[in-house]
Amino acid sequence: MSGINRLDIKQLRILQLLLQHRNVSKVAQLMGLTQQAISEQLKKLRNTFNDEMFIRTSNGVIPTQVAENMEHKLNQILSDIDNLIAPENFNPSSLTGTLKISTSDYALVTVFPRIIKIITNQAPQLKVVIRDFESDNLHQLMVTGELDLVITFPEFIPADYPNMLLFKEHHVCVAGANSAHKNKQYTLKEIASMPQVIVSPSRANLKGSHDAWFESKGLKRNVIMSVPSFSSAPDIIEAANAIGFLPSRLLPHPKVVALNITEQPPSFNVIAAWHARSENNPLHKWLLSLLKENFCQ
Repeated sequence: MSGINRLDIKQLRILQLLLQHRNVSKVAQLMGLTQQAISEQLKKLRNTFNDEMFIRTSNGVIPTQVAENMEHKLNQILSDIDNLIAPENFNPSSLTGTLKISTSDYALVTVFPRIIKIITNQAPQLKVVIRDFESDNLHQLMVTGELDLVITFPEFIPADYPNMLLFKEHHVCVAGANSAHKNKQYTLKEIASMPQVIVSPSRANLKGSHDAWFESKGLKRNVIMSVPSFSSAPDIIEAANAIGFLPSRLLPHPKVVALNITEQPPSFNVIAAWHARSENNPLHKWLLSLLKENFCQ
């Protein structure tokens, strides 16, 4: 019998969890096995693939290149197995487990209140974890199954990821509610010179989503501050006596007022994106149907 024929689903699950958690004791706990049992299964995996697979360190284990290279295919295989044994008649009320979603606080305000209300009504046993958006780690989190779905803007998503347009959005130029900038009309050149606060939820830098638009007009923005969340931006804009660009669905807001500017920035898309391994998952299909019914235009 060849090495590959000695593989079973339990070994594949252990391999998947080791790639995700990189800790033998954690995997043993998740599988309901002893650490010795996990080590025995790991020994079989090493013999099957003729590779060390994982190297022990003081902080756990790290995968070899061979193990790391098979992670994507492994996740797909186990997802296909899960779908193979899934019930034909999908009933959300029987769903258990945890749904893991990543987004900025923008979608927490504009998307999730409506969706979470439906989820808690139709799938009361399903738990939901919403985590901050991390563009640099997104692919790793999606491949390993630590994320099921992300709601964000297209520029942060790998080009080959499946996605669905939820709606189009546009930014509004705003200043503090008591700012001397209000009740006047401004050219784009005048706006560019004003001190500006940008929102950068995924990277701590002074680069904003409208930089290229200003540059296409031959202008450079006077960005003085970056904040990590949309919810904090109105207070900071008012306190700094600055201006900023906020998505229209977050307005009106008592701390800011819209400015009258001669040119408006281009609109942008808000999308839901996922990894290809989730395409045929019944839970995933149900979640997308909720988003489509409630947001897609």
